[in-house]
Amino acid sequence: MAYNIAVIGGDGIGPEVVDAAITVLDKLPVEFNYTYAEAGDECAEKTGVPLPDETIEIAKNADAVLFGAAGETAAAVIVRLRQELETFVNLRPVKSLQPEKYGNIDFMIVRENTEDLYIGEEEVTEDGAVAYKRITKNASEKIADYAFKYAQDTNRSKVTAVHKANVLKVTDGLFKDSFYKVAENYPEIETNDFYVDATAMYLITNPLDFEVIVTTNLYGDILSDEGAGLVGGLGMIPSANIGDENGLFEPVHGSAPDIAGQGIADPAATILSACMMLDYLGESEHARHIEEVLINVIQEGVHVTLDLGGEYSTKQMAEYIAEQL
Repeated sequence: MAYNIAVIGGDGIGPEVVDAAITVLDKLPVEFNYTYAEAGDECAEKTGVPLPDETIEIAKNADAVLFGAAGETAAAVIVRLRQELETFVNLRPVKSLQPEKYGNIDFMIVRENTEDLYIGEEEVTEDGAVAYKRITKNASEKIADYAFKYAQDTNRSKVTAVHKANVLKVTDGLFKDSFYKVAENYPEIETNDFYVDATAMYLITNPLDFEVIVTTNLYGDILSDEGAGLVGGLGMIPSANIGDENGLFEPVHGSAPDIAGQGIADPAATILSACMMLDYLGESEHARHIEEVLINVIQEGVHVTLDLGGEYSTKQMAEYIAEQL
């Protein structure tokens, strides 16, 4: 079977790390047909829009989308693309690939992807500005149910809800109540909840206590970056945006314009995002094989980029991983 993959490199190091992931994917005994599309800062300068309608259509018609990074236009590109593809869940795994350095950290952040402050509804007022936070019962229950099913499917025994219901009693209170309503359908799974500020501390003081975290859009974005700091940086964190009909896969890191074009960007997060794409496509055996090789290469610490202690370029690291497959 051949899979049609929409490829959006975007800005900065985005095209470099996406190319690295494709180098690895192309070593698999799986056929991929790539359709390249534009988005981001450079696209806006050239065409006047950061996310052309043509790119949206290519993404919607693909079996999956592999995305690199967006720069200053990120809100107009990746946030809108998630909305256009109706990907209601954003999976962000926080897993140590170097346990001898960072311990056996391994938890999943299940982030609601369609609402909260990220709806982008803001307005200027006489005294300043107002941003609107939208939380709905339907979206809250849907993301909670996904988190519990994910825990079941991956043999995890605890799901933690993160919110700020002590202050935001209506919006975050609704999210918390929806979580516990859904939890009634999964009595075999342990549940608890924390305020987001407390969670930020607990991730530092006791990260091994977490298995699955389910939270709202903004909190999930912030906590996943904190999680990256626990396991070696943003170069280690992939993500998957999944809806009922579409899948969009991207590294959590940004466009990193300060190192763009130098060939030194760590491709691990994008390669791992490609593994999540393989899982989505039903090719999990190949995903685990790539992960195993990548982890071995990183732990060996020789054929890797500068941030991982090696002297390989982005392309050289990807080519070495591909050879090991």
